Amino acid sequence: MSDLLPTTVLAIRHGETVWNVEERFQGHEDSPLTDTGRRQVDALGRRLRGMSFDTLISSDLGRARESAAIIAAHTGHDMATEERLRERHYGILEGLTLQEINARHAKVLKRFHADDPDYVIPGGESHRMHYERNRSWIEEWLANRAGSTVAIVAHGGVLDSLFRYVARLPLAQPRCYVTTNASLSVFTHGRFYGTNRWVIQTWGDAGHLAGIGHHRGLG
Repeated sequence: MSDLLPTTVLAIRHGETVWNVEERFQGHEDSPLTDTGRRQVDALGRRLRGMSFDTLISSDLGRARESAAIIAAHTGHDMATEERLRERHYGILEGLTLQEINARHAKVLKRFHADDPDYVIPGGESHRMHYERNRSWIEEWLANRAGSTVAIVAHGGVLDSLFRYVARLPLAQPRCYVTTNASLSVFTHGRFYGTNRWVIQTWGDAGHLAGIGHHRGLG
């Protein structure tokens, strides 16, 4: 039996934002948490008080930092930020609803919905570019901080990258899961089934949101 110490990532999606409710593409643009979003993250922060983790890292975008600050008030952790944990850059689509995008950028929307991982949104980035940015952080963390547990506060697209990385899903495969605001997903690298590997221990756990309500976002 290997004595490999498990390395765990507690992956959190930021709380509900104004643009989530309005169903606008956020990407690198931003909008503040709603009152519901703050209650969601507060409930998650209370839950995380009972979980042991070493480090709290947030995407450097405002909605993630606001969420992480609420969590830190409960857990007492200092909060670091990491640019590589940003959402995908949606370029000219940011700040727009699907209806607005269809009216202004129908050809771009058609290419976007084709799930080509190498399609670069004008002014933004491709799915592959975003995935590689997220992947570089995952592999750097695993190489340099084996045996630790980190909580990250990020975005639906980052959770998608983590899921694909661990499950080895191709980038061209459409998502078959949702990424609920203020949900908790747990990924662990350690000795499982006789080999060293990543496993998904929990995906999209939103049990702490009972009675609060939540926006089941797709990104």
